Amino acid sequence: MEKATFGAGCFWGVEEAFRQLKGVVSTAVGYEGGTMNNPTYKDVCTGRTGHAEVVEVSYDPAQVSYEELLNVFWSNHNPTSLNRQGPDIGTQYRTVIFFHTPKQEKAAVASKEKLQKTGYKSPIVTQIVPAAIFWKAEDYHQQYLGKRGLGSCHI
Repeated sequence: MEKATFGAGCFWGVEEAFRQLKGVVSTAVGYEGGTMNNPTYKDVCTGRTGHAEVVEVSYDPAQVSYEELLNVFWSNHNPTSLNRQGPDIGTQYRTVIFFHTPKQEKAAVASKEKLQKTGYKSPIVTQIVPAAIFWKAEDYHQQYLGKRGLGSCHI
Protein backbone atom coordinates (compact mmCIF):
# COMPACT_ATOMS: atom_id res chain seq x y z
CA MET A 1 0.00 0.00 0.00
CA GLU A 2 1.03 3.59 -0.63
CA LYS A 3 -0.34 6.92 0.57
CA ALA A 4 -1.27 10.07 -1.31
CA THR A 5 -2.59 13.30 0.20
CA PHE A 6 -4.60 15.98 -1.59
CA GLY A 7 -6.30 19.23 -0.63
CA ALA A 8 -8.92 20.46 -3.09
CA GLY A 9 -11.41 22.46 -1.08
CA CYS A 10 -13.99 20.95 1.25
CA PHE A 11 -12.77 17.44 1.99
CA TRP A 12 -16.20 15.77 1.88
CA GLY A 13 -16.60 15.74 -1.90
CA VAL A 14 -12.92 15.13 -2.57
CA GLU A 15 -12.96 12.06 -0.34
CA GLU A 16 -16.02 10.65 -2.09
CA ALA A 17 -14.38 11.05 -5.51
CA PHE A 18 -11.35 9.02 -4.41
CA ARG A 19 -13.44 6.38 -2.63
CA GLN A 20 -15.01 5.45 -5.98
CA LEU A 21 -11.69 4.37 -7.54
CA LYS A 22 -10.78 0.72 -7.87
CA GLY A 23 -7.51 0.24 -6.01
CA VAL A 24 -8.24 2.80 -3.32
CA VAL A 25 -8.17 0.78 -0.13
CA SER A 26 -9.18 3.51 2.32
CA THR A 27 -9.56 7.24 2.72
CA ALA A 28 -9.46 9.58 5.68
CA VAL A 29 -10.19 13.27 5.84
CA GLY A 30 -8.14 15.56 8.01
CA TYR A 31 -5.87 18.54 8.29
CA GLU A 32 -2.30 19.00 7.11
CA GLY A 33 0.28 21.70 6.60
CA GLY A 34 -0.34 23.86 9.65
CA THR A 35 1.35 24.81 12.88
CA MET A 36 -1.05 23.59 15.57
CA ASN A 37 -0.88 20.08 17.01
CA ASN A 38 -4.08 18.03 16.90
CA PRO A 39 -6.31 20.77 15.45
CA THR A 40 -10.08 20.48 15.46
CA TYR A 41 -12.41 21.50 12.67
CA LYS A 42 -13.29 24.59 14.70
CA ASP A 43 -9.59 25.48 15.00
CA VAL A 44 -8.91 25.03 11.29
CA CYS A 45 -11.98 27.09 10.32
CA THR A 46 -10.50 30.14 12.07
CA GLY A 47 -7.86 30.28 9.33
CA ARG A 48 -5.16 30.76 11.96
CA THR A 49 -3.71 27.23 12.13
CA GLY A 50 -2.37 27.13 8.57
CA HIS A 51 -3.87 23.70 7.87
CA ALA A 52 -5.56 22.64 4.67
CA GLU A 53 -8.54 20.30 4.58
CA VAL A 54 -7.12 17.17 2.95
CA VAL A 55 -7.88 13.60 2.01
CA GLU A 56 -5.30 10.94 2.77
CA VAL A 57 -5.69 8.09 0.29
CA SER A 58 -4.28 4.60 0.90
CA TYR A 59 -4.05 2.81 -2.42
CA ASP A 60 -2.71 -0.30 -4.11
CA PRO A 61 -0.34 0.87 -6.88
CA ALA A 62 -0.85 -2.45 -8.67
CA GLN A 63 -4.49 -1.45 -9.20
CA VAL A 64 -4.41 2.34 -9.47
CA SER A 65 -1.47 4.56 -10.30
CA TYR A 66 -0.51 7.79 -8.61
CA GLU A 67 -1.03 9.48 -12.00
CA GLU A 68 -4.65 8.26 -11.98
CA LEU A 69 -5.08 9.73 -8.50
CA LEU A 70 -3.66 13.01 -9.80
CA ASN A 71 -6.23 12.98 -12.62
CA VAL A 72 -9.05 12.64 -10.08
CA PHE A 73 -7.54 15.45 -8.01
CA TRP A 74 -7.28 17.85 -10.96
CA SER A 75 -10.76 17.04 -12.27
CA ASN A 76 -12.54 17.59 -8.95
CA HIS A 77 -11.72 21.21 -8.23
CA ASN A 78 -10.53 24.48 -9.74
CA PRO A 79 -6.74 24.57 -9.33
CA THR A 80 -6.61 28.21 -10.47
CA SER A 81 -8.63 29.44 -7.51
CA LEU A 82 -6.48 30.65 -4.62
CA ASN A 83 -7.88 29.72 -1.19
CA ARG A 84 -11.37 29.17 -2.52
CA GLN A 85 -13.48 26.39 -3.96
CA GLY A 86 -17.07 27.29 -4.76
CA PRO A 87 -18.65 29.00 -1.78
CA ASP A 88 -15.85 27.91 0.58
CA ILE A 89 -13.29 30.64 1.20
CA GLY A 90 -10.13 30.48 3.31
CA THR A 91 -6.63 29.08 3.33
CA GLN A 92 -7.97 25.74 4.59
CA TYR A 93 -9.59 25.29 1.18
CA ARG A 94 -6.39 25.82 -0.80
CA THR A 95 -5.37 23.53 -3.61
CA VAL A 96 -2.38 21.46 -2.51
CA ILE A 97 -0.62 18.18 -3.14
CA PHE A 98 1.36 16.78 -0.21
CA PHE A 99 3.85 14.34 -1.73
CA HIS A 100 5.19 11.37 0.23
CA THR A 101 8.07 10.36 -2.05
CA PRO A 102 10.35 11.98 -4.63
CA LYS A 103 8.54 9.93 -7.29
CA GLN A 104 5.22 11.48 -6.25
CA GLU A 105 6.76 14.95 -6.30
CA LYS A 106 8.08 14.43 -9.81
CA ALA A 107 4.73 13.09 -11.05
CA ALA A 108 2.80 15.94 -9.40
CA VAL A 109 5.04 18.63 -10.89
CA ALA A 110 4.88 17.02 -14.35
CA SER A 111 1.09 16.73 -14.26
CA LYS A 112 0.71 20.34 -13.11
CA GLU A 113 2.99 21.58 -15.89
CA LYS A 114 1.16 19.51 -18.51
CA LEU A 115 -2.24 20.70 -17.30
CA GLN A 116 -1.08 24.32 -17.30
CA LYS A 117 0.01 24.01 -20.94
CA THR A 118 -3.11 22.22 -22.14
CA GLY A 119 -5.98 22.91 -19.79
CA TYR A 120 -5.99 26.37 -18.24
CA LYS A 121 -5.36 29.93 -19.35
CA SER A 122 -5.19 31.19 -15.75
CA PRO A 123 -2.20 30.15 -13.63
CA ILE A 124 -2.58 26.96 -11.62
CA VAL A 125 -1.94 27.92 -7.99
CA THR A 126 -1.75 24.40 -6.57
CA GLN A 127 1.05 24.00 -4.05
CA ILE A 128 3.21 20.88 -4.27
CA VAL A 129 4.88 20.39 -0.91
CA PRO A 130 6.33 17.58 1.22
CA ALA A 131 3.86 15.65 3.33
CA ALA A 132 3.61 16.88 6.89
CA ILE A 133 1.77 15.51 9.91
CA PHE A 134 -1.72 14.38 8.97
CA TRP A 135 -4.25 15.07 11.69
CA LYS A 136 -7.38 12.96 11.22
CA ALA A 137 -10.59 14.97 11.34
CA GLU A 138 -13.42 14.24 13.72
CA ASP A 139 -15.38 11.03 13.10
CA TYR A 140 -18.48 12.82 11.82
CA HIS A 141 -16.42 14.16 8.89
CA GLN A 142 -15.23 10.71 7.78
CA GLN A 143 -17.15 9.51 4.69
CA TYR A 144 -19.61 12.32 5.35
CA LEU A 145 -21.34 12.20 1.97
CA GLY A 146 -21.37 8.40 1.76
CA LYS A 147 -23.08 8.16 5.15
CA ARG A 148 -25.80 10.43 3.82
CA GLY A 149 -26.27 8.69 0.48
CA LEU A 150 -24.81 11.62 -1.45
CA GLY A 151 -22.34 11.26 -4.30
CA SER A 152 -20.94 14.78 -4.32
CA CYS A 153 -21.33 18.24 -2.93
CA HIS A 154 -20.15 20.11 -6.01
CA ILE A 155 -22.13 23.08 -7.21
